[in-house]
Amino acid sequence: MAAPLLLSDLYIYPVKSLGGIRVTEAVVEPRGLRHDRRWLIVNERNQFMTQRQTAAMAHLKVSAAYNGFLISHQQRPELLPLYVPFEATPEKTLFVTIWDDMVFAWRARPECDEWLSEALGQPCKLVYMSDMVRRDVEPEYNPEGQMVSFADGYPFLLIGQESLGELNSRLAEPVGMDRFRPNLVFSGGEPFGEDAWHHFSIGEVPFRAVRGCGRCVLTTINQDTATKNASGEPLRTLASYRSQGKSVKFGQNVTGGGSGLLQVGNTITVSTYKAQKVAELS
Repeated sequence: MAAPLLLSDLYIYPVKSLGGIRVTEAVVEPRGLRHDRRWLIVNERNQFMTQRQTAAMAHLKVSAAYNGFLISHQQRPELLPLYVPFEATPEKTLFVTIWDDMVFAWRARPECDEWLSEALGQPCKLVYMSDMVRRDVEPEYNPEGQMVSFADGYPFLLIGQESLGELNSRLAEPVGMDRFRPNLVFSGGEPFGEDAWHHFSIGEVPFRAVRGCGRCVLTTINQDTATKNASGEPLRTLASYRSQGKSVKFGQNVTGGGSGLLQVGNTITVSTYKAQKVAELS
């Protein structure tokens, strides 16, 4: 008998492109998991910043705190951890750009900007997405009119542990799941079995797997050292057998459709499958 599909890990990333927090349960909301990617770091031009251009962001680790979280610099202990509440106040506002979207955001406290500017060695600001803001998922893949936070394009990212294990079997140096920044990790099934999922539920909460997640240079950044792999791994190996057009796929972009509580250990039930399994990649 095949092993059941189980939710094995849950992650939230309070600040886009900084370290995540591993949790045992999480509330599903219209924009994704509660507190996931509601904060964003922007540069002097109010454009979003990620590890793609600023690999040093990997040095900034996030841990849970009362009604908020702490940001710590793992290489600079003289920088005392910065406390950030889960939500901001609308005292100061501005418009920020993330990919092709310009959205309204609330400013963090001035000391947050000062701490992050010192930590990253360049002027930057910390901003928050309030519930008043609507940022839509890509319209061509969004018949339900789903919203997204400051995540790249979709409210959830799903990856199977078997998929990571299969990739690591091809690598000289295995990589951790943190290279791929998923929200939802599951055990059971075959490697890349999630490529074929369409409608599924975790516990009683419904989801829809929309399409494979295109991977970028961020996957080559060691999250402990903030250095890029000189040989381009694991992206180079993924490209050898997980390419679709000009994109390298790993994991599934997912939208919600309901609300509820997810808990590690929840059973996953797949109710419908896509017409063609995406795992049939060159």
